[in-house]
Amino acid sequence: MTKEEIQDKLYSIVKIYLPQDVDASAIQPNSHLMNDLNINSAHLVDVALDVEDAFDITLDEKDMEEMQTVNDAIRIVQKKTA
Repeated sequence: MTKEEIQDKLYSIVKIYLPQDVDASAIQPNSHLMNDLNINSAHLVDVALDVEDAFDITLDEKDMEEMQTVNDAIRIVQKKTA
């Protein structure tokens, strides 16, 4: 799976959990999931679960702590699917 394919899939997952006041166009590779996109901590867990399902991977506590930005998520998925 290419980086672009991973990114597209991640964008579609993250978009579901955006609050109403944040437009999907705000999702950028360097977007911080909580600070820039206003995704709350409960929804962050949902994002992680959806990422696990979408890419057939398991995220441990360290991965969850490191998944701060969209790029972080891409890097983690790439590492887990390599």
